[in-house]
Amino acid sequence: MSERKKTTIVLFSGDYDKAMAAYIIANGAAAYDHEVTIFHTFWGLNALRKDEPIQVNKSFMEKMFAKMMPRGSENMGLSKMNFAGFGPKMIKDIMKKHNTLTVQQLIEMAQEQDIKLVACTMTMDLLGLAKEELLDGIEYAGVAAYLADAEEGHVNLFI
Repeated sequence: MSERKKTTIVLFSGDYDKAMAAYIIANGAAAYDHEVTIFHTFWGLNALRKDEPIQVNKSFMEKMFAKMMPRGSENMGLSKMNFAGFGPKMIKDIMKKHNTLTVQQLIEMAQEQDIKLVACTMTMDLLGLAKEELLDGIEYAGVAAYLADAEEGHVNLFI
């Protein structure tokens, strides 16, 4: 029996369209029986944030980061043509007309396909994010864990 191929994705971007691309590729790779890991770091962690505010003790700077960063995948902006928040509304309307899955639905599909969703613990510390603020069922690790996965990867992407 042959060994499963591995795909790793670093999701660095907090842009809706880039997160969507990462999750489309991840779900496609899982459908092709790849073992898939998405390592969320820096602004990519916003895709894993819960929509509702979670009360956790934070420093002043951590509170400021929390206010500046979008809560949840459906509140992220676009990489191009954001138009002060109007762009995401336009693209989501077009997606709805074409029956395209939202980023949140793609994340749920990824979890159903046992795609490993990993939050970078170093970045969580830098940005003041607590585990309670992120989605349930994800993993937490540092760059060494990502590199171990990537070393065995057949496909490694940075988005």
